[in-house]
Amino acid sequence: MADYLRTLSSHTGPGLAPLPLAACADMLGLDGLALLLAPGGNPAELVQSYGERTLALEDLQQVQGQGPSLDTAGHGALMLLPDVTDTATFATDRWPGLPGAIEALGVRAVFSFPLRIGVIALGALTGHRTRPGPMSTDQLTDAFGLADTIAQVTIATATRAELPHTPLLDEPGLHFAEVHQATGMLADQLDTDCDHALIRLRGHAFSHDRPLLDVARDVLARRLRLDDNGDGEPRPVP
Repeated sequence: MADYLRTLSSHTGPGLAPLPLAACADMLGLDGLALLLAPGGNPAELVQSYGERTLALEDLQQVQGQGPSLDTAGHGALMLLPDVTDTATFATDRWPGLPGAIEALGVRAVFSFPLRIGVIALGALTGHRTRPGPMSTDQLTDAFGLADTIAQVTIATATRAELPHTPLLDEPGLHFAEVHQATGMLADQLDTDCDHALIRLRGHAFSHDRPLLDVARDVLARRLRLDDNGDGEPRPVP
């Protein structure tokens, strides 16, 4: 971890240095990591991720508008949730309906570290595991060091270029914008809530082995209508 921190700190090229999230997750004992930035107090944007459940976990929070990543990115709050089924620590009163939805993704523990300089909140580094349990003292120390270094580099980078155009971005703009739009459209079509609509959207992507974003684009373009045709299977729009 010390080697990675030195590399990040010494990076002098344009934008932020690409993060070796897979290696960092392994050292931190995590199954996935997400980096979110909230430049200038704007809503948090997912800029890089690792792990098969990471995008779904972050997407769920974006759709519901609540969760540890968003609280950490927006308010600089540290969130250590070693067991999402433990209602005493998961703040179910703050995030109603979220713990069960996260557990349904196969995620059992979530740890969100703030990226901040003093009182200025810059974003969040959120990790998760598929098994419950706390991070070790050494792992927490490394995670705090990584988050602090990313925050310092983010501030330095902001003086050279706009963050939304750095090499860290998976793609420009909102990573999940079309998924959010398709969820709302589908909720209206099915006369249901957005949680159920998102489940239908993800269910179609999973059962057809397709990227969620591709399915969302088909719904928005009206190439696909996910209503029932008697056997519960989605059918293409004629």
